[in-house]
Amino acid sequence: MAVKTNIKPLFNNVLIKPLEAEAKTASGIIIPDSVKEKPQIGLVMAVGPGDITPKGEKIAMVIKVGQKVMYKKWGGNEVKVGSEEWTIVEQKDILAIVDG
Repeated sequence: MAVKTNIKPLFNNVLIKPLEAEAKTASGIIIPDSVKEKPQIGLVMAVGPGDITPKGEKIAMVIKVGQKVMYKKWGGNEVKVGSEEWTIVEQKDILAIVDG
C-alpha cells in the first residue's frame, strides 16, 4: 500500500497522493478528462513532525500515513513523485478523514 518516497514534509505539511476522480456519473455517463474536477480525496504518504506556536508549544500532527483524507480543492503545492503529480498541503487544509 505505502509507496516509499524520499520526500519528508517539514513542520505541519502533509504529502498526499490524489486518488482518481470517478470517470463516470451515477447514471453511467462517462466524464471526459477535460472536464473532470481536481480530486479532493487522497492517500497520506508522509507527514511532517508538527508545528510550534509562537509561545514554543508543540502542535501535534493528527493525520497519519496511510489515511484517506479529503482536502481543500485549491491550494497546496503539486510535486512530481516519479511520473505522478502529488500534493503537499498544510494539516489545516485537510477537511476530513475518509473511512473505508
